[in-house]
This record gives sequence, C-alpha cells and structure tokens, in this order.
Amino acid sequence: MCLCLLTRTAADGRREVLLGRKKTGFGTGKIVGLGGHVEPGESAVEAAAREIAEESSLIVAVADLREAATITFRFPEKPEWNMLVAVFLADRFTGEARECDEIAPRWYPLDELPERDMWDDNRYWLTRVLAGERLEADFVFAADGETVAEAAVALAVEMAAEEIDPETR
Repeated sequence: MCLCLLTRTAADGRREVLLGRKKTGFGTGKIVGLGGHVEPGESAVEAAAREIAEESSLIVAVADLREAATITFRFPEKPEWNMLVAVFLADRFTGEARECDEIAPRWYPLDELPERDMWDDNRYWLTRVLAGERLEADFVFAADGETVAEAAVALAVEMAAEEIDPETR
C-alpha cells in the first residue's frame, strides 16, 4: 500500500495538506491521505503518483516524491485489514484537486487537521511527518477496529549510501 501527502502554501501563507473524505471502501466516511494499492510491476512511489492522479486529478512526478514513513497497521480482530504502507511527501505538483467516485479531496491547514474524523493512528505520526521527520511506525488496533491499542513510532534508521573502495577494506 502507499499513501501520498501533498503540501502547499495557501494564499494566506499557511501550510496546507491535501486529505480527502473517503466515499467508498475501507474507511468510508473518514478523512484520509490519498493512496491505495501497489499494482503488479509498480513500485510504491509509482503507485503513489498514480493514486494521486486517480483520486485528485493532480499530477506529481515520481522524482518529486520523498519517502516519509513506513507504517505497519495491524488489526488482530480483522487480520484481513492488516497492511504495510509506504508514505510519501511532495510539495511540487500540477493541476487543481477534483473529487472522484472514491474520495472528496480538500486542503487542510497543518494547524487545523480534522483529527476527530481521521483514523486514530494519525495523532501519533501525521504532524511529525508533515514537519519533516522520517518515521517507522507500528500500530495495533483494539477489538473495535477504530482505537489504537499499541503504538510504536521511531525515527527511521537511514543507511548512508557510500561507495566503499574494495582495496581499503
């Protein structure tokens, strides 16, 4: 699975993020980030760009997407809902957000996120990712399928991509 968070600066100078009210499928009625399934032969970042276009009509280049988080969601009472999600951020895109059959996108100021209408896990990680932190998280949901029972959120460990001269080993 993939999730893409687009941000922009509004006319009043405030930072905003594109979220949307889910109209069908898993999470109907909740305000969510845009994203979905990774298709066969597609990378998570390619899927994020495709899903943004499908769900909002906005176009974002794969090269403009930055890895922001890797999140595991576990639902012990409904294991078919379990998922691993790659989260990406971007602030470069073209077009105007438009509603589709699945989601009604809307820009929200970062300091006025609609947390009551979102999945419970967002309170643990969303503002941190929007502030630029790169995270790894694991959430276990309670039997109600709505409330986070266990949360583990940490800064992602990033390996330095260095070329090593084999003669200096």
